[in-house]
Amino acid sequence: MDETRDLLRRTADHAADFLDSLGERVVYPEVSLEELREALGGPLPDGPTEAVEVVDRLVTGAGPGVVAIPSGRYFGFVIGGAVPAAIAADWLTSTWDQNAGLYVGGPSASVAEEVAGGWVRELLRLPSDASFAFVTGCQMANFTALAIARRRVLERAGWDADADGLSGSPRIRVLCGAKVHATVKRALRFLGLGMPELLEADDQGRMVAESLRRALADGPTPTIVCAQAGEVNTGAFDPLPEIAAAARETGAWLHVDGAFGLWAAASPKLAHLVDGAELADSWATDAHKWLNVPYDCGIVFCRHPDMHRRAIGVQAEYLMQDDAAVRDQVDWTPEFSRRARGFTVYAAIRSLGRHGIAELVERTCAHARRFADELAALPGFELLNEVVLNQVLFRFESDERTDDVLRRVQESGEAWLSGTTWDGRRAIRISVSNWQTNDDDVARTVAAFEAACYADAPAR
Repeated sequence: MDETRDLLRRTADHAADFLDSLGERVVYPEVSLEELREALGGPLPDGPTEAVEVVDRLVTGAGPGVVAIPSGRYFGFVIGGAVPAAIAADWLTSTWDQNAGLYVGGPSASVAEEVAGGWVRELLRLPSDASFAFVTGCQMANFTALAIARRRVLERAGWDADADGLSGSPRIRVLCGAKVHATVKRALRFLGLGMPELLEADDQGRMVAESLRRALADGPTPTIVCAQAGEVNTGAFDPLPEIAAAARETGAWLHVDGAFGLWAAASPKLAHLVDGAELADSWATDAHKWLNVPYDCGIVFCRHPDMHRRAIGVQAEYLMQDDAAVRDQVDWTPEFSRRARGFTVYAAIRSLGRHGIAELVERTCAHARRFADELAALPGFELLNEVVLNQVLFRFESDERTDDVLRRVQESGEAWLSGTTWDGRRAIRISVSNWQTNDDDVARTVAAFEAACYADAPAR
């Protein structure tokens, strides 16, 4: 055990060294693919290697290719960092090595998830009796919610999908806005429901409620409506109250994809953006985005716990599921053996508290507004979105100029952010969701854009 303790201490030092380096570390690594393969590859080892040597070699080999995602200057893909308490809880999660599928596989894992799920439900202002499940990310959260929806709408149509499958079943219509996220489309593909019907969206990517009403008027076919809380490029919210009313009038199932946008509910200043979300039948979000816990941690919620359990749960003689008082996670999530994700969520919420989470969301949104204001002074800058949340979408005077500025900023190492295409034109997207982002990070990133924009200007 002394050797193990020394190993863990050495590993902790490596981890702390990485975190200490974030202030000056280039955000995106400069190492080549060939260099990484050379450093990490080689023949299959024939014999054992001392654990401390394995860790040291991993740090030496992989370190140069590690993206500084926890940095306050990483603005790509709506990715948060990890608050310290959640990192520590993640280490304990690995050390405890609980199988969080059954209560008997880890009673504390089950209860921590039960408590943490309830806290998130309250933070997001969802119905107090909604069921929930911890999954890998919003991809699987959308999949789980839509699997429940599929079962429910077919059951209402008199079809037992559990017994008879989908062959010969009534057709299920799925209605989404034109800017629906790719994970929803992918979940529908996994579920055998095919491509959704895409409805009109406005210039911010919001579903046009009237287009949904017209589509729903076509008939009583089993229908699922997918709304969006936080469009991935603009941060815009679908008109949730109108969508919920239209879905309820026709008996359609309403699902809300809110990977990051649902967290606006945690802020008293921003909660109005999610008004109407509480009227849905299911919701999907990520804790590894704005709650800033380590990967992987998505959460799905459902208004109908009995249907959730019937659609997703599983029974087997050997599983020891005899106690109705305990929470067997396998009853709510598609996974069997799984990581105990509740510990990190519990730690993050316990660490930040309700007010700390609200402050984190509001502060990062304020940084987004500052980006929009300060970058507006750059030549050729065009803001493409209303900065209602944490997303800033913009471009320059041409696709070529936009891509060139983005490339220069990325190559500077000062910040990393992603490009995108919006309405057929190249654009740049800044996503601010990391708890570590501060005023200096914003200033350094703006300076990197200024340098990129004026790089070819003649000397004055």
